[in-house]
Amino acid sequence: MTTDQKNKVIDVLKEKFSQYNNFYVTNTESLNSEQTSKLRRLCFDKEVEMQVAKNTLIVKALQQLDAEKYSGIMDAFHGVTALMFSESPKEPALLISSIRSEFNI
Repeated sequence: MTTDQKNKVIDVLKEKFSQYNNFYVTNTESLNSEQTSKLRRLCFDKEVEMQVAKNTLIVKALQQLDAEKYSGIMDAFHGVTALMFSESPKEPALLISSIRSEFNI
């Protein structure tokens, strides 16, 4: 990934963090491709936007927005991270809970 591509991803992430009041950070490392696809479909159906990005790029986007405000969440970015953006503060949590129950994770 070139520096220009990385900067574009950071800009997109900054826009998403600014656009939505609510976001969830979840590790999708234990999901196989079928489970990940199901999660994406559920997100689409519930108007939850799911975005996967490199952890370093997520951290850079948050630092550029407000390093102090997001300092407490920086340690959460490890493994395969998926961000879930939503207007509803509870919808992503319900989706995560549903997937965990269904797949016994």
